Amino acid sequence: EAARACQSPPQLSQPIPVGDGAALLARRPDVRQAEARLSAAAARVNVATANLYPSIRLGGSVGSTALDASDLGEDANFRFSVGPLISWSFPNVWAARARIKQADAQSDAALATFDQTVLTALQETETALSAYANELDRRTALRTARDQAATAARLSRLRFDAGADSFLTVLDSERTLAGADAALAASEAQVTTYQIGLFKALAGGWEQAPDPEA
Repeated sequence: EAARACQSPPQLSQPIPVGDGAALLARRPDVRQAEARLSAAAARVNVATANLYPSIRLGGSVGSTALDASDLGEDANFRFSVGPLISWSFPNVWAARARIKQADAQSDAALATFDQTVLTALQETETALSAYANELDRRTALRTARDQAATAARLSRLRFDAGADSFLTVLDSERTLAGADAALAASEAQVTTYQIGLFKALAGGWEQAPDPEA
């Protein structure tokens, strides 16, 4: 019933919880699986897996430096940011990482898998955020264009009724309005698609997640 009554695509009132994003990414199935495989090795050397996550910030922009996945864990302390929507840094926890690496080959492999999984999750989230934000900007521009086209069509009709414009002018303005409506409708659909992608990248269910600012 609710779906049939819906007159427009659903929109999020708050696209993402601004603040610490580590708790959100940690709920992704792939990240949870990688952490579970690492937890036994971490426990053996008295390391909490929660301390192995990067510090992730959603909704803010910081400086940018180059990072390659193969370099993870090599520097004493480094920081990475992608665009204005998500940034992350790895605190100086290399002593704990070194203990896991030295435990045995299986532990080392579990840590490498965990690191790569987290990086992949971060990259997917950044891509989803960027696509969603860009389409929101595009939709705003298309709404403005549609409103301007609607005003032009209305004025053209008034001028025609007053004998100041030809009917061809009216047809042209209404054709422009129809095109603007179609472009806006396509963007609305694209926003919904990107919302779904963002929801999946951040594991969804934000209303059940801990308060990021707490």
